[in-house]
Order: sequence, then C-alpha cells, then structure tokens
Amino acid sequence: MGQRLTLPATMRVVAVVNEKARRGGPAVARALKQALPRAEVVVTRSLADLDDASRGIAADPPDLLLGAGGDGTAIALLNSLRRAAPPAGTARRNLVRMGLLRLGTGNGWARALGAPPMQRALQLLRRADELPSLPLKRFDLVEVEGLVAHFAGTGWDAELIDDFHAQKTGPSVLPRRVRYGLGGYLNGLLTRAVPRNLRLPRVQVEVANTGSSALGIDARGRAFELPFTAPGEDHSILYRGPVSVCAVGTAPEWGFGFRAFPFAGLVRGRFNLRMFVGTTGEALARVPLLWSGKHPLDKMLTWLLTSCEVRFSRHVPFQVGGDLLGHFDRIRYGVANDTVDVLDWRALERELEPRRLPQALGDLIEPALSSIIR
Repeated sequence: MGQRLTLPATMRVVAVVNEKARRGGPAVARALKQALPRAEVVVTRSLADLDDASRGIAADPPDLLLGAGGDGTAIALLNSLRRAAPPAGTARRNLVRMGLLRLGTGNGWARALGAPPMQRALQLLRRADELPSLPLKRFDLVEVEGLVAHFAGTGWDAELIDDFHAQKTGPSVLPRRVRYGLGGYLNGLLTRAVPRNLRLPRVQVEVANTGSSALGIDARGRAFELPFTAPGEDHSILYRGPVSVCAVGTAPEWGFGFRAFPFAGLVRGRFNLRMFVGTTGEALARVPLLWSGKHPLDKMLTWLLTSCEVRFSRHVPFQVGGDLLGHFDRIRYGVANDTVDVLDWRALERELEPRRLPQALGDLIEPALSSIIR
C-alpha cells in the first residue's frame, strides 16, 4: 500500500548503524555523517545500545529512521522500538517510517524496495528535499514468539542460516573469500543442507488455521476465500503431510532476489504462508521456478492467513528475519497489530529522475538508428 511522508522544511533523519554489519559499520557511519551532515547517526554495538537508542527515537520520532544493516538489523530495530513504545493494546499502529540501506548479506527487504548501493542511496537522500513528500510502502508484520518480523519459517530456509555460518570455517573447495554472501549460502546448500535432507527421513507437518477464513490464490494470482476454513470448521486443517519448507512473510523477498512470498501484501492484514511439500530432488529440479516465485507450481502450497498454528513431527530449526531462533515442534504465527512504513527507493528514484530511463534507452537506440540512416 502506497503512503506519502509530507516533508517539513527540514527533514529530521536518524540513522542507526550496526557496528557489526557485514559491510563495515564504522565506515558506514562516517559516510552517513559526510553525506547527510544534519542527520543524527547512532552506532550500536549491543542490544543494550540499540534499546537506549530506541527509547530516544520512541520519545521523539524522526521524520525518517534509516536502518543501516541487513534484514536482521531491521528486525532488531523494529522489535527494540516496539519494546520502547507504550503498549498499543488491540489497536493497530504504525511503529515508524523507515529507510533501509542495503548493507547486510541477503538484504531481502531492502532489495524488494529497490534499495540501490550505498553511495547511490545517499545521493538520493541528499536530494529528497526537492520533493514535497517521500514515497513509502506500508507493511504488515508477522508476530511469532513475542517478536515481529517480515518473514519467518522452518525447513531449508532456517537450516541454510546455520549452514551458511558453519561453512565459513569448515572444510570446502571454495576459498574463504567467496564463502560470504550468495556464494556462502549456495556452498552451505550444496555441501550440507542437500546431503543432510537426502539422508534424513522427511518431517511431517500439520497446519491449522486459527484466524479468519483462509484465502487461496488462483492461477491468475487473485485471492479467493476458501470455504469452511475458519477454526472449528471442516477444513480448518489446511494441510497434513510431509514438508520441506514452511515459511510466512509480509514482504515478497527472502534475500538475494529470491521471491519466497510473491503474494505478500496482496491483501492487507494477512501474511503469505508458503510450503514446498516436494522432495529434495524435486526442489533442486525447480530451483529457477522457486527463486522467481512461480505460481502455480507443483508441490508448492500458498495461502493468505491472519493466524495459524504449525505442528511438526520433530523439532526443526526456526528462523525469524534471517536469524536462527532455535528448534521448535510447534509454532504460532499471527499478524501483528504493528505496521511499518518503509521508503520505496524505486519510486524515489523515479520521482527524482523521471527522464532517466527514457534517456538511457535513447542512448542505446540512437547509435543503431544512426547506422541505419547512413
């Protein structure tokens, strides 16, 4: 859902920088101070630092809060702000207006909003006061285990986080310098997750709808109500059987451009639950289709829900926002009362430089036309 932030004469920006961010927290802080001299830059080294910063932000909210890190940094910041804010009760509230800088590993949320590289992002922010308002997108959040996030799940996605960190120092044919970022995730997938899942018996799952009637997605990508799926009705158990991945999201991407939740945001107040119930071999044969969020896809199940309970036949790894939380055999997901407005980088760039794309196309076409005319 599109939102607008009407800009005051002087926009107040607070930037929270994770000192442990993969791309160098202190260097990022210096770049922010240089590019945005009026911005307040806070460098956090611990959760206590983050909570201190959040109390100040909650007491005096800025026009725009910049999160400098990855998905994990953004989620930590949102949950810290939630702890600092007064209880919302049952009323829906928007936690903050946030801009995400692409400084983590997967950067799923930032990429989904078109976040450019750091220097380009700072150029756009310096010019933001040329516009009367900033383009924002409002996101619902998933609430699980007392936390809010834009995605969470079990199965390969959670296993990969463990495997990614383990492969950095474990035996491998890859040099260590390429075991970070996407290369590290693929290395963990092929050398650890795939062999393990080929060896182990498949986990069984039961998914029970615990909220409003479930919505399905038709072949054209449209939501429709599934009858008799409210709690206590005949079809409230949405699925019972083997599963490889069971994850929920309110933003479309998991990281690295992987569209894990292509229908996130299609209906307000719901999260996208997706489950791949095929085997390891079937998943490997469909990697390009899975990556692009192809729908419909054989062995992929998709719903839009307000809450559900997921039970597994054994404890499975569970991640929230890209951070492993532990191993669980029962998980309850719900849509949080909190929402967040996030800067739409794609729209910002389009509004600041509306002729950039046509000019670029012209630069490509002109030489071809010239050669034809000659």
